[in-house]
This record gives sequence, structure tokens and C-alpha cells, in this order.
Amino acid sequence: MKRIVITGASRGIGRAIAVKLAQPEHSLIIHGRDREALETTSQQVRKRGAQVESIYADLSKTDEITKMTAQIRTMSVDCVINNAGMAVVKPLGEISLEEWQQTFAVNVTAPFLLIQQLLPSIPRGGAIVNILSIAARSGYPNWSSYCMSKFALEGFTQSIREELRSLGIRVINIYPAATASDIWNTIPGEWAQEKMMSPDEVADAVVYALSRPASVMVDTIVLGNTAGML
Repeated sequence: MKRIVITGASRGIGRAIAVKLAQPEHSLIIHGRDREALETTSQQVRKRGAQVESIYADLSKTDEITKMTAQIRTMSVDCVINNAGMAVVKPLGEISLEEWQQTFAVNVTAPFLLIQQLLPSIPRGGAIVNILSIAARSGYPNWSSYCMSKFALEGFTQSIREELRSLGIRVINIYPAATASDIWNTIPGEWAQEKMMSPDEVADAVVYALSRPASVMVDTIVLGNTAGML
């Protein structure tokens, strides 16, 4: 049975990935902070025949990440999917140091610690999947802290991809354009979610990349909208 860790699985892209990967031969370890929302994900996963375990942790706190990985490391882990993230959308002069540091903690430090601490549990043929963003490749006004964090995660994962080749572990980066999810309800401004990609479309890309033979590396998948940038 394959064990798959998915962070930020309470809703949106993370939930869609969990549901798409829910198969009788899979055991999912799903992470989130919203207990009620994560329980909804758990129910959907169980209906599809997979085993599921929920873990609640604040990924901005390193001690909670360490507790989380200690719980997971009791058995091998075939795949770690770093999906959890946060966005602060403000002009440069309005971003507080606390917001800057928290964005880096959740979007960069948490994936670093999860990968580093779970790596000994990942066998040859395993995979690490990082849900980045097209903001890892282009800067956007008022998104400086978010773009900073995604650019940083991009550089980190490009480097470890080369380190882990000799271990037979694939590092896969997914770069979705704007995707309709609850996160847009917390970001100031008017966002045309009806024109965005769906979380299912991003999840399909993850499933495709993981379905390739262990000897085949799908380095990156960039997902955009045929209508262009929103």
C-alpha cells in the first residue's frame, strides 16, 4: 500500500488532489488546520476506498512540523505533496515584517523541513511534488512577498532534484495559473474566479505526473488558461 502525504488538504487544490489519489491501494495522510473542512476531505477520500489519517498542524511553527513528521515517519512514505501555502497581497510599503516572515515560513521553510525530515522514509521510486505557481516564474505588483516565497521554493527544489536523482526519488514541480479556491475570498480586490482553472484540473496534472513509470521524470508542469492571464 502506498502512503501519500498531502499538506493543505482541507479544501481547494489540496482536497482535489486527495480525492483524485484516493484509491483502495493508497493510504493518505492529509494535513490541515481547519478540522471541520479536513474531516470533509477525509469522508470523500474514504468513500473512494482509500485509508486516510488526518494531521492538524500550523506549518508556520517548526515545532509543530517536527511533531507532524515524527508521527508520519513510523512507516515509509512513497510521496510527499507540498500544497499548503499562504498569500499576502499588499503594496511593498504595507507589508509588515511579521507577514513577510510568516509567508516565508509557510511557503518555504515548511516544505524544506518536511522534505528534509521525511526523506529517510522515502524509498527509491518515491516522489516529492511541490505545488508552486506561475508566480514562481514572474513577478506581479502587490504580490512581492508571495512571489519571493515561490521563487525561493523554485530554487530549492531545482537543487534537491539533482541531489535526489541518485536515490531514485523524483522531484516534480507544478505551476498553476490562477485557480479558483477559497483563498481569493481573503485577498483584497475583485477576482473573476469563474474564469480561473478548477482545483480538479491541477489535481489531474499531479495524478498524471505520479502515474509515469518510476524511471520517468516529469520535472515541471505549467498550467495556464487559454484566455491568457487573468
